[in-house]
Amino acid sequence: MSTSTSSLDTLYEQANKTESFETSEPILKKILASSEDDANSIAVKEKAIYKLGELYATNRKANELKDLLTQSRPFFNQLAKAKTSHVVMTLISLVSQIPNSLDLQVQLCEECIQWAQQTKLVFLRQKIEAKMAALYLETESYAKALKLLTSLLSEVKRFDDKQLLVEIQLIESRVQHKLQNIPKAKASLTSARTAANAIYCPPFLQAQIDIQSGTLHCEEHDYKTAYSYFYESFEGFLTIIKDKKKLKNRKEAKKQAINALKYMLLCKIMLGSVSDVYQIITGKGNLVKGSANGMEAMKEVANASKNRSLKEFDDARQKYRSELEADTLISSKFGELEDKLLEDNLTRIIEPFSCVEIAHVADLIGLPLVKVERKLSQMILDKKLYGILDQGADTLILFDEPEVDKTYPAALETLQNMGKVVDSLYDKAKKLHY
Repeated sequence: MSTSTSSLDTLYEQANKTESFETSEPILKKILASSEDDANSIAVKEKAIYKLGELYATNRKANELKDLLTQSRPFFNQLAKAKTSHVVMTLISLVSQIPNSLDLQVQLCEECIQWAQQTKLVFLRQKIEAKMAALYLETESYAKALKLLTSLLSEVKRFDDKQLLVEIQLIESRVQHKLQNIPKAKASLTSARTAANAIYCPPFLQAQIDIQSGTLHCEEHDYKTAYSYFYESFEGFLTIIKDKKKLKNRKEAKKQAINALKYMLLCKIMLGSVSDVYQIITGKGNLVKGSANGMEAMKEVANASKNRSLKEFDDARQKYRSELEADTLISSKFGELEDKLLEDNLTRIIEPFSCVEIAHVADLIGLPLVKVERKLSQMILDKKLYGILDQGADTLILFDEPEVDKTYPAALETLQNMGKVVDSLYDKAKKLHY
């Protein structure tokens, strides 16, 4: 029995006003089950799909959301291709909001890709494949991601879809970064920036490009430039969060804004500008809700760096493990910072000695003997410390820093200057001859 168009509107209003999921779900399902196919009914059904999808996402019902997408496929035949693409991508993004749903997302994308191929929805298939590559990145299936991106890139270039091309090249840059292939990551990012400059680049995508640029500069230890990119990305994400008219990407923008803020603080810590860390936390920390723990964690790390205290640094990492260790960029840079603090502390401790027991150094610094011995060996090999480790006596014997003989470089410089003088005289003699 078909339901009239006016009653569909009434049902949707009723479902929209009801706060209870148990009450709203059957009403929305009733709307979708209606056989009405006029323009207004189709519009109401489309809104019902979005509403039901949001309810499933809010209540963390991933399988029901997947079934909704599958069962709605006959209805998509009544929609334009652009609208179909928007509905499908919206529902897939809603699944991604549910925790621990990565495997389900991959399965859903695979099914949607096959369906898009069968229905010849080329642009939708390309978008889903780009999403699939991003999922492979999250699941650390880097080989699969690169294989998919390679075939997708050549196809999208032929269609000249610039925005999708930017998204794909950005994902490729992230994959290459995870594989620690920095030159290729930079090349992909440069291509993404070039394509983005030729079109209107949405604020969310531009902020993502900026945060990736900052990440790659961090890997090259150019923290000053990295900070400027992270600042731009933070401002971009903040704009999206504040725009209440546009709900799309706000949740992800909030998460990325917190990351960008932490990266800004990371850059200042690595540059040794601890006073700037306090100013940023005071000025920017309250702009994004949910960033308090992350800001406090970075503040304690900054204090440890300022005090050159390895113990304070280790305490901060243990206390805020979830905030600091979960992010690969922060974790890797903190590894560098820990090494630097350890070297500074060891240098300060052994400075008064010419021969000292390694166990005594370990007691003074408050670290395990094995770790201290390994670090001292590394410093000797890197010529940051002049001495030897006497394994028999378990002691460190220090030498005076050798004086560099400047005769050889001075002789080379003299010869180079003489060569320039001879060349100059030869040129002048040549002119006189002619």
